[in-house]
Amino acid sequence: MRAGATVVLLAILLSSCREQKVVVPAVFRVKFETSQGDIVVEAIRAWAPRGVDRFHELVRMGYFTQGRFFRVVPQFIVQFGVHRDYDVHTVWRNLVIVDDPPQQKNLLGTLAFAQSGKNTRATEIFINLNNNAILDEQGFVPFAKVVEGLEVLNKFYAGYGDLRPKGKFIDPGALEEGANAYLIPRFPKLDYIKRASILK
Repeated sequence: MRAGATVVLLAILLSSCREQKVVVPAVFRVKFETSQGDIVVEAIRAWAPRGVDRFHELVRMGYFTQGRFFRVVPQFIVQFGVHRDYDVHTVWRNLVIVDDPPQQKNLLGTLAFAQSGKNTRATEIFINLNNNAILDEQGFVPFAKVVEGLEVLNKFYAGYGDLRPKGKFIDPGALEEGANAYLIPRFPKLDYIKRASILK
């Protein structure tokens, strides 16, 4: 019953968002208020128009609120983008977008969507904590960069490490299926997003 009601609400919300025909700016900034301080990122549509449009859409609908930074690997990446409610995430993770051709490199402070193959980007995003040339080779496409609060990224709790099987603790399958209901009781030290908003 709960899942069915959530899907209906999501359909209404998605329809409403699409009907508004929002024009995404060529460049805009988003402030992430996190448990460790504020981070401001600048999205640049010329870098990856489809990725930036999806990012703008997710921020507008409050998708990232209370989302956890569930993958924190020092000197590599920090990842987020699983919705706090697994019913919502289940719908949105299947609303994939077509790939953008790479225009920029995965340098320190850039953001890119996670992916598992061709045309699989949906909601999960990572921020580079280093210059990661290996991610360029694997086809990850940056769409934004941190312009304020880069130091905040190094404050995020990294004790749970990478996801299994590389790491020991967080199971990616359980994460996808359980969202915050899985993460919060088992991994209470994870940092999180209080709110994300588009700056005027």
